[in-house]
Amino acid sequence: MGGHVHTVQFVCGILGNAATLFLFLVPTFTFKRIIKNKSTEKFSGIPYIMTFLNCLLSAWYGLPFITSNNILITTINGAGAAIELIYVIIFFLYAPNKQKGKILAMFVLVVLAFAAAAAISVVAFHGKNRKLFCGTAATLFSIVMYGSPMSIIRLVIRTKSVEYMPFFLSFAVVVSCSCWFIYAMIGMDPFIGTSTGVGLALGIVQLILYFIYCDKKVLNKKTCTHESLQMGNGHVDNVKSFNDEKQSSFHDKQYSDVHEQV
Repeated sequence: MGGHVHTVQFVCGILGNAATLFLFLVPTFTFKRIIKNKSTEKFSGIPYIMTFLNCLLSAWYGLPFITSNNILITTINGAGAAIELIYVIIFFLYAPNKQKGKILAMFVLVVLAFAAAAAISVVAFHGKNRKLFCGTAATLFSIVMYGSPMSIIRLVIRTKSVEYMPFFLSFAVVVSCSCWFIYAMIGMDPFIGTSTGVGLALGIVQLILYFIYCDKKVLNKKTCTHESLQMGNGHVDNVKSFNDEKQSSFHDKQYSDVHEQV
């Protein structure tokens, strides 16, 4: 019986890896636009840096000397960290000179923060206390990442339009979080379960809103512009890129501010 349970958990982990990888790759269309235009326009680089930190902490949490049987958490978040690092580098290269210093400073701070957390977890904590320390840090940043779509949810409710909330992106969030939530419940991991539970709830809210407003395709441009300026965190601008790219291919980001991971 235990073998079957472990198999189900492993399958959920594999499916979670695939869905989460999709979320990490969504911003490639935004960066294709940035490279083509040789400008970051009004996009924000902060979400990618914070998602990079989240991936590092989650990958660290999944290592065998922190927790057992969570190597799938490490593999997907390790891949996510590499992808986000590429995004940050590209953003830095094409960002205005006045923003480069801010981006570099924040990136260095994030790397130092992770290094400090990793060192403290190894030197100062052992056994269950180490797992508690690393799990708490990873969970907090994961919740922040999953909570980033709140801005777009407010925009959908206010404008009564899903023009800036792509269905497949929201659907992928639900699939990813569902897989990882089941994975966590089987493995009795409260840290993974808490963060993915929050992500799952927000993903379901997005799908509900999509089906409520999906027939209202026209969005007042003036309202959108005003919302974009108010949010100022790059999320609506990133979602806007989807509609620009949608003419030929796909979209950007939730986990932008979405950045995606467990």
